[in-house]
Amino acid sequence: MAGVEKYSRIMLVDDNPMDNLVNSKLIEAAGFSKSIKVFETAKETLEFLKNAKSDDLPEIIFLDIIMPGMDGFQFLEEFEKLGDGIVKQSKVVLLSTSDSFKDLNRANKNKLVRKFLNKPLTNEMLLAINI
Repeated sequence: MAGVEKYSRIMLVDDNPMDNLVNSKLIEAAGFSKSIKVFETAKETLEFLKNAKSDDLPEIIFLDIIMPGMDGFQFLEEFEKLGDGIVKQSKVVLLSTSDSFKDLNRANKNKLVRKFLNKPLTNEMLLAINI
């Protein structure tokens, strides 16, 4: 993906700092996005989104499912309450190490989830994202 970045702003939400670091480096190296905001909790992410200006909203949110405090599915319930402006601009891609069909089914039933990917992200996965 040489040249211009595919997306202006993306967000990583994962409680694992190593996953965030690896995914950030991959995204930068792939030219997927230059602006990457990283959060380690769903609550912190929601606070940012509630107060963000339209120009600061991410186009894609890579969201881990399994996190302490508030998991990815609980985040989605609160995210939907933020209003159409935010929900339409910020597309959600769920990330998980889970092979659980229950999680996959739950993700597929949620209208806010655009994709469900297994961690770790790869160049091929980034190339396949077109939302």
